[in-house]
Amino acid sequence: MPEHQVDPEAKEHWKRGNELFEESKFDEALKEYGEAVEVDKEYGDAYFNRALTERILHDYEGARRDLETVIELQPNSSDALLLIGDIAETNNDLLGAKFWYEKSLASNPDYTEAKNRLEHIDSLMHAEKAPQQQSQASSSKPNGPKQIEVQQYKPKAQEEQKEVIEEGQIKKLAFYKSTTKFDKVIGLEKVKRYLMDNVVLAIQRPDLFSKYGKKMGIGLLLYGPPGVGKTYIANAIAGEAGANVIVARINQIVDMYTGNTEKNLHAIFEQGRKNTPCLIVFDEVDALGVKRSGGGEGGESSAMRLAVNQFLVEMNGVEANPEGIFVIGMTNQPWDMDPALKRSGRFGDSQYLAPPKFGDRKKLFELYTRNAPRGRMHYGRLARATMGYSPADIERICDKAKMRPLLHEYSAKSSRKLTMGDMLSVLKDKDTSGSSLDEWYLMVKKDVISKTETQIVDGKKQEIVKEGKLDAQEKILYKAMIRDIKKNTNSIRIASKKGIRWFALHVY
Repeated sequence: MPEHQVDPEAKEHWKRGNELFEESKFDEALKEYGEAVEVDKEYGDAYFNRALTERILHDYEGARRDLETVIELQPNSSDALLLIGDIAETNNDLLGAKFWYEKSLASNPDYTEAKNRLEHIDSLMHAEKAPQQQSQASSSKPNGPKQIEVQQYKPKAQEEQKEVIEEGQIKKLAFYKSTTKFDKVIGLEKVKRYLMDNVVLAIQRPDLFSKYGKKMGIGLLLYGPPGVGKTYIANAIAGEAGANVIVARINQIVDMYTGNTEKNLHAIFEQGRKNTPCLIVFDEVDALGVKRSGGGEGGESSAMRLAVNQFLVEMNGVEANPEGIFVIGMTNQPWDMDPALKRSGRFGDSQYLAPPKFGDRKKLFELYTRNAPRGRMHYGRLARATMGYSPADIERICDKAKMRPLLHEYSAKSSRKLTMGDMLSVLKDKDTSGSSLDEWYLMVKKDVISKTETQIVDGKKQEIVKEGKLDAQEKILYKAMIRDIKKNTNSIRIASKKGIRWFALHVY
């Protein structure tokens, strides 16, 4: 059966309904979804979103009718089956809920939410509760068992949210709308100002750039050590600009068969043009845009040269006709990228994302512990103990620390708060803690810093200077990163970091 082509007018009503839903304006969203199904009687996603809205407004009969329509139109909709089960559970029909959750899981065996709901129902049906516990449960949950939350269950996204890759060729990649904004990004104030003025504004108001003869940038390179938040800030750019996002992953693009890699690159840019304004984000872009130097003809090096050539063709096409597309490349090692990709008009603009400073590390610890019941925290001490850590390192530490009170509650059957003792215990454990950047700086040092080696030639000592990978222009372009690498591989700096961390962990 051919895929149903949604009426454009119905889709516009559906999109407005989604926006109103996100703003918790459920009555208005309901009207828009109603208009959508009035225009297009076979618009399954509009019926589903209306059912979800009716569920939130406690119109269970209306929601059930719409979900039955969804199942007629989309027989394999595991989401619709799950939501019918949720309605049954809300009305204390545990057997009915179990039946629908099992059907949802049968439709999609990897559906984690259906698995979790089924386990929850089984625990309710088989648990032997004391009268007091049953009384507490009934008083705390007047509307029945587990409720569905707006934050946990979103209206269905657009039909384009499907990833289709057949025999190594990308037919379609999923794209999404980001809700992250710059106010959620900790630190990097200078970078955020630059991005707001040069990227977000260019996407939102291309007319202003045209009026003043300002050439719009089409590509930006975000570079820095691993774990500093390059992907997060790319999402924030999209959230501020209201643009669609396509994340192009190297493992999806590169294919073993000749020609597929180039076709995949073209397919990604073609999809971006159809969904403007659009951000195309290339993670680990250095692996795709590797320098075209050395190596003979044929083989892997030849294939990668062809990939770089195709990348240049696509970027040139966007430069000639931007069409609301902005390309962001992210890399830990910008010096490995082909120079042609880094010229003006491609990835000519670049921004360095540095590891967080003391004040930012304090805010990160606050952010990553705020959703847990916590006791008194000394964030300044934690920030000193993690000097030179990345945001990803800090998030990992907080996550491991939360496991301690969680496991205590599981084994002791009594709750307690997350404490400084939990945080310090994780930090002191060398097997579960430590900075990922310490080793990374030492690893890339040889790539960017020249060094003098003494060799014996004809019985005489000679000093030979071995240059790093960077040419003179790259040393200027990436001077902030080079400065950080030199500073963090200096023996005095290394000893200083170790001393400050040890004092914060063991003294204060």
